[in-house]
Amino acid sequence: MIYSDRVYGTTEIIDPLILELMKSSGLERLKGVDQRGYFEPQFPGTAHSRFEHSVGVYLLLKKYQASIEEQVAGLIHDVSHGVFSHCIDYVLNTGSEEKQGLQDNIFKDFVKNTDIPAILTKYNMDINYILDEENFPLKEKSLPDLCADRIDYSLRTAVIFNEIGDIELNRFFDNLSAKNNSWVFNSPESAREFAQLFYKLNSLYYAGLPTAIMFATVKDYLQHALMNKYISKEDLFTTDKNVLEKIEKHLDSDEKLKLLFDRMDGKIKIINNPDDFDIDILVKSRAVDPWCQSDGKIQKLSDIDKDWGKVVQDESIPKEYFLKFQK
Repeated sequence: MIYSDRVYGTTEIIDPLILELMKSSGLERLKGVDQRGYFEPQFPGTAHSRFEHSVGVYLLLKKYQASIEEQVAGLIHDVSHGVFSHCIDYVLNTGSEEKQGLQDNIFKDFVKNTDIPAILTKYNMDINYILDEENFPLKEKSLPDLCADRIDYSLRTAVIFNEIGDIELNRFFDNLSAKNNSWVFNSPESAREFAQLFYKLNSLYYAGLPTAIMFATVKDYLQHALMNKYISKEDLFTTDKNVLEKIEKHLDSDEKLKLLFDRMDGKIKIINNPDDFDIDILVKSRAVDPWCQSDGKIQKLSDIDKDWGKVVQDESIPKEYFLKFQK
């Protein structure tokens, strides 16, 4: 299979296990789940799916010669995401605005109820081993460390939002290596360049005002639809399109629903005003502190640049927004 990816280019995928997983219903559903949520009203033309990101994590791990088990873990790591990705953390009471970890909390049970375990068994892989992220430190690490998941979604965001071009992208890959189960840049300068890019992405997209508006408005829209039984909780783990189409049928007969949709769809102005607001909302904020080679040692960027340590500390605090709807 020839697979074309906007970050890693054209790749031939021949491993039958990977090919079968990519065609599984568990992975196929992610083609209908947007990576950013419902970001099109704020940034038209930037839609990209959880499937694209999942394959990207696999391709990154394969590029740096991680084990096949780690590649598989990377490929399936987002299977438990609900519709509109992290928006669901705001819709369901089991989610968290500050941590956005709903999909991680349900991951193991969710995957076990898909067709993925049968595929892994067919290829003599232990599902419990694959589902234990402790086995795969290149794939997953806690902030502010780098991991394959974090590297892919940041570079993918940067490419899609035109924050970097091919030259910068290839420079990151050339200066990055996988050593001792960690991602390591070959110099403090390259580590700093990546960390500053991530800082920019966090400020503009991951924890910026447009994201706060998206989370708040999608939350109101979906919770109203749930309350009125236009959709069920089970629908939240189908696809974005399925949920939107089910709710759309009620727009003409439900005036409040129409108002909530107009807010979500960017038709009504929403501002951040701490002195006069309708709701306040928290958004997860993040920063990275990469490992790098310096003076013959592998060190954290913050060990070399103390100012960066302060940036990481400050940026790891959730951002709070006070939203005022003009209608």
